[in-house]
Amino acid sequence: MPPNDAQQIERANAAPDRVPVVFVHGLWMLPSSWDAWTAHFEAAGYVPVALSWPDDPDTVTEARQRPEVFAGKTVGRIADHLAGLIDGLERKPAIIGHSVGGLLTQILAGRGLSTVSVAIDPVPYRGILALPVSTLRTLRPVISNPANRKRALPLTYEQFRYAYANAVTEQEAKEIYRQFAVPAPCAPLFQAAAANINPRTDMRVDYRNPRRGPLLIISGEKDHAIPWALANGAYKKQKQNSSVTEITEMAGRDHALTIDSRWQEVADTSLDFVRRFA
Repeated sequence: MPPNDAQQIERANAAPDRVPVVFVHGLWMLPSSWDAWTAHFEAAGYVPVALSWPDDPDTVTEARQRPEVFAGKTVGRIADHLAGLIDGLERKPAIIGHSVGGLLTQILAGRGLSTVSVAIDPVPYRGILALPVSTLRTLRPVISNPANRKRALPLTYEQFRYAYANAVTEQEAKEIYRQFAVPAPCAPLFQAAAANINPRTDMRVDYRNPRRGPLLIISGEKDHAIPWALANGAYKKQKQNSSVTEITEMAGRDHALTIDSRWQEVADTSLDFVRRFA
C-alpha cells in the first residue's frame, strides 16, 4: 500500500466515530487535486481519504518529470487497486469521484463498497450510447493514434483549455493547468471509446446492485468532455437501482468544476448529499 494511502487509512480507522469520505481523481490529475475538498470535508466532521491510482507520484512536478509511470493503467486495474485500499477501512466510506474518478466511483459503489456516492462529470460506461461531438473532439488527440493505448501523455494547454477549462477565464485556465495538470494513461480513453463494442470491457457498472447505496450525479452545464447527455445517460441507468438516485446540473460550469475558483459550490452540493445518508 502506498505510504500516503496507508497513513490516511490508518487515520480514518483511528476515528471510528467519524465517517470516512474517499476521493477518487480522474485523468490528468493527482490526489492533491482534492486538497481543498479534503480540508472542507474535514471541517465538516468527516475523515477525508484522497486515494492514489497505482504508481501515482506524490507531486505534480514529479509526475511531469516521470510520465512513464502512468502508462498502461486500465480502468479495471485502477478499480481493483482502489477497492483493495478501501477494504482497509474499518468503516464503509462515502465515495466522491470526478471524471474517470466518477466512473470508478460508480464501479466501486456497484461492488457495495460505499454508503453513499457522488459521481461528478463521470466518464460513461458500457450501455451509455450517446457520443457528443465535443466528447469526440476531446478524445481525438489521444485515440487518433492506436500506439497511444499503452502510453501516458500530457494534454497541451490548448487541449486542456478545450476539454477541461473552457468556461473560465484564460487567466484562470492557465493557472489551473499550471497547478494541476499531469500526464495520464491513455488506456482508459481507448476503453471508453470501445466500451459498447467490446463485450469484455472493464467499463462496466453494476447499477442494479441493491447494496449500491444512494448516488448523486453532478454535471457541469458547459462541460465539453462529459456533457449532459453522458451524465444523464448514467443517471437513466442508475435510476434502475432501488436506492436513491439523483442528478443535478451546475450552471455555467466546465470539467474543471472541482478545482476552479468556484469549487466550493460543487463541494457543498456533494457534502449536502453525503450528510443526508452518511
